[in-house]
Amino acid sequence: MATRGVAYKDLLAIPDSTQPVTDPEKTETSRALPDQPTTSHALAMAEPEEKGAAQIGHDEDIVNLGWNEPPSHIANPLVGGLPNEDLWVLVRRFNKQMYHLKEVPHPVPGGLDLNIADEEEFSPDKLRGNVERLYMTVIISLISSGNHVARLRSWREMRRTACFCAAYSIAWVLDLIVPLIAAVIIALILSPRCREVMFPPAPIALVSKTGGVQKPKAGVLGSHDSATGAPENHKGEAVEQEASNFVTGIASVALSSATGKHPQTEELKEDGSPADSAPDPTAIALGAANAKDVASGATPTAKHDKTKVPMETAMWTKMRPIMRGLADVADTWERFGNALSPTPPYSRNAYKLRLAGLIVPLLLGSFFITPYMVVKGMTFGVGFGFFGDPVITPGLVWLNKTYPNWQKLLELRNSILKGVPTNAQLAITLLRVGEANKSPLPPPPRTGEAPPDKPAEMTDEHLRAAGADWPLNATKEELDEAMAHDPTTAHETGREDINAAKEHKHGKTGSKILGFFKGTTKATVNTAITADTLKAKAGSDHAKNRLGAIPKRGEDLTSGPVEFKCRYDGSKGHVYITTMATIPSLAFSQDKKIEKIGTQDRDDLHAAWSIPIGEIVELKKIGGYGWKAKLVVGWALNREVADGLEITDRKGVVWKITAIPLRDELFNRLASMGGQKWESW
Repeated sequence: MATRGVAYKDLLAIPDSTQPVTDPEKTETSRALPDQPTTSHALAMAEPEEKGAAQIGHDEDIVNLGWNEPPSHIANPLVGGLPNEDLWVLVRRFNKQMYHLKEVPHPVPGGLDLNIADEEEFSPDKLRGNVERLYMTVIISLISSGNHVARLRSWREMRRTACFCAAYSIAWVLDLIVPLIAAVIIALILSPRCREVMFPPAPIALVSKTGGVQKPKAGVLGSHDSATGAPENHKGEAVEQEASNFVTGIASVALSSATGKHPQTEELKEDGSPADSAPDPTAIALGAANAKDVASGATPTAKHDKTKVPMETAMWTKMRPIMRGLADVADTWERFGNALSPTPPYSRNAYKLRLAGLIVPLLLGSFFITPYMVVKGMTFGVGFGFFGDPVITPGLVWLNKTYPNWQKLLELRNSILKGVPTNAQLAITLLRVGEANKSPLPPPPRTGEAPPDKPAEMTDEHLRAAGADWPLNATKEELDEAMAHDPTTAHETGREDINAAKEHKHGKTGSKILGFFKGTTKATVNTAITADTLKAKAGSDHAKNRLGAIPKRGEDLTSGPVEFKCRYDGSKGHVYITTMATIPSLAFSQDKKIEKIGTQDRDDLHAAWSIPIGEIVELKKIGGYGWKAKLVVGWALNREVADGLEITDRKGVVWKITAIPLRDELFNRLASMGGQKWESW
């Protein structure tokens, strides 16, 4: 825990500041991290009790803690009290979540920056990311909670279930159900040990619906926190892949529904049939819905179908508030999780004491408040809400006029959960810890190899029972059999109709057609890449931005933490960060000596341009290609695209850097080095 003390105000569920309501026009700009404009900046600069490798101060320019090195060569932990695997999970998901940051000139509510902007930009990719977050935070947690309920109801762990049953029965007889529930909630909030005893851990994929042992859906228990138990090379990867496939699965089912795919209407599978000559529409997803309507005798054009345009417009218009709602749910869930299990350098006890303090009045009042009083109060509230509009509406009008932003004070992040970070806010605080000590955190390791099909290591941290019970009331042989690899399990659906609906098959001729198109598309893409070189020499800005976006095979892409390979205006070079000067800056140079001797302690690099880190007001990730071209490149060439970054300074000048292999890492360093208060767009 950092040395930053906890005041009584921190324990109360009141807003950290009323400035957003009383003085909404106030601005305060900070350009350097030591200015500590937010709690996140202050914690990054504080002296921790337990230090990791990235928290040891350095007088030199920048210390390389293992960039471009395997995990075994990196000091563990980098941040005191947090294993590297957990740190990399946070940073990896931060990279997927953050696309566009803008500086906030006003004091931030709750003391933490990196909140979602009220007018956040909508994009289908961002919507997908929020659905994935919802899966990784809310859905996985609900599945785990369901497992605990199933284990208790099954009576397999008899002693634990008997204790729960006895406590509930006694409380029911004595009319103390509400005090019992309130007391248990307080205990669970304040004591991690109490949580472990009452709800001992078990891998999610290993617990069946009846509370017993089951074979994981992946056919092997290769991970502990995923619903399928799929193997993973690094912690958290299996859940992230599940989240991606969760969204893809929803899209696949929706597309199959739009195209009218039905096993009962499939023609006989005979060689030479029309089905053998055409690709599966659910696999290519191109005009399939309209094709289905035309085949049914309909005319799905906008000219004939007057509902087409307004319905499409209404659906896309409603997507932004839906996306924002999903993000708010995930943010709130993450804040509650980080309040109950704080991660250094955030306070270990302040948030738990605040949450427990809110339950104490319920515990005390439950001895005096009768069910009759509760029912009368609820029915009064319903009646007032239904018939009290003549009082409610004028009251809201007065509030909105007198205190325009009064709703912000009632948000959970500014009251009950004030100062509690989301995972993204936690990640940027940890990145700032590294920058404050001139020790940028090494990026999450990348592994190109498939994870092995072998059971993950199992310890008491992952599978345990309370007291003398056996975990899940299963023998060691039963657990070993359930965890062992079985390649057939992952394909089991249990019903023939599901198998038929799930199948994606192009047919022999269809596969040949797709292969032909893939070959011609590959040739076309290669031709376009060559043409971009000529167009760039002729002065085309768009062609310059695309140069180098598809790295050559075998090209050395390693860079960082100071120098980052990239292109500017189509020219090869490096952007580099210098911190030796009074004002840290980002510069670009085409000097070829950088790769051999670096940039430290050199003033002869002849930078093409330079921008102080404190002058940056906007960071935006941009694609090396448009999304359509990116899909074509990924499909035809099976290659990764190096994306770019747009940087805007306080004067409105935009610097566009392209073809950056370590774009996310450069983005993270620029976002965490200065004193800017960011907002996610």
